[in-house]
Amino acid sequence: MEAKPTRTRRAVVVLITAALVIVVVGVYLQATATGATGSLSSEVSSLKSQVTSLEQANSNLQSLLSSEAGPSSNSSSSSAGGLYAKYSVSVVTIQSYELITQNTFFGQLNSIESVQGSGFVIAYQNSPYVITNNHVVSGTSNITVTFSDGNSYPASVKGTDQYRDLAVLAVSAPASEFHPLNVLASGSALTVGETVFAIGSPFGLAGSVTAGLVSQVGRTITESTNTQITIPDVIQFSAAINPGNSGGPLLDSNGNVVGITTATASNSEGLGFAIPAGTLSRELPSLVSNGGYSLHPDLGLDSTADMTYQLARVTGSNVTYGVLVESVVTGGPADKAGIQGGTKTVTVEGQNYLVGGDIIISINGVKVVDSDGLASYLEENTTAGQTVQLGIISSGTYTSESVVLGAY
Repeated sequence: MEAKPTRTRRAVVVLITAALVIVVVGVYLQATATGATGSLSSEVSSLKSQVTSLEQANSNLQSLLSSEAGPSSNSSSSSAGGLYAKYSVSVVTIQSYELITQNTFFGQLNSIESVQGSGFVIAYQNSPYVITNNHVVSGTSNITVTFSDGNSYPASVKGTDQYRDLAVLAVSAPASEFHPLNVLASGSALTVGETVFAIGSPFGLAGSVTAGLVSQVGRTITESTNTQITIPDVIQFSAAINPGNSGGPLLDSNGNVVGITTATASNSEGLGFAIPAGTLSRELPSLVSNGGYSLHPDLGLDSTADMTYQLARVTGSNVTYGVLVESVVTGGPADKAGIQGGTKTVTVEGQNYLVGGDIIISINGVKVVDSDGLASYLEENTTAGQTVQLGIISSGTYTSESVVLGAY
């Protein structure tokens, strides 16, 4: 349907050109037949004026056709290429070695496996550092960092946070190797649908770039580690990343770091996740100075479930959103504030729930839709030791409870 106006205008251009030819031929034949040279001069002058008008109309139509064609199909590629050309020099490949112990029929068998990931250069207090994921360097030794020019140097861990999968490395390299990226202090400006770019070393292929969209923000993921660590307030994006991309930068269209790529969803065909740049900015001083970060806010909720329409019907609740408290940590912040967990088990669509406990529907006056929203609010807006106000539905009645946040 959209192609019809374009074909129509092209037809008009052809007709204009044909008319121009007919006019020229007609005037020439008329002048030849009559021999009226004086009138021929007048006709030629008139013809020139018509030609000028026809050429202008032709030019206008060609401009219109060109604008309707839209931007070049490789415009996104040009954008990705421009970002890569300018900022890939700041992205590094990280390699380390991990000791693997296996129990076999013949006893314990030790082997050494290579671990590879990505990272990027930042500047903090006039010193250069490399940022990566904690899982890239955790439990490893002999860490090396390879810059885009191929030069490799030894590195040491300056600070880590396993709960947000962050690590800061100090690299023994000359100053000329470091080209810091700008890290946004807050990810609040990141919008769903925004184009982002991931640069890293998937499968060891250094200097690879992919582009995609921010699919959603404020996600909560669980990393596949022995401790099953849950990470809140994560960016979900569609740029293809693979093993080896971990720790690389996620850039916006201006080349700013908006996230640190950390994981992919199993069998997702391109769904990736990144730790927000705001988390890194908030933790960086402690990671560099103290070697870690232990001020994550904690409500002390042991088990929760997102409220749904079906769950509300079964429990007789009048709200279909919020966070159902199934159990609390004994002696934790929520327990001390008197927040109650569930008392009986029900099954909804094949899933067991411990119901009868309080339902959190707001925090500091902000509506809580689900567990992701609650975790993201805590991550972005609170600190350990802070007092927050929780809006709660308890036994069908609304109440407000003050909770002093713990830390981990």
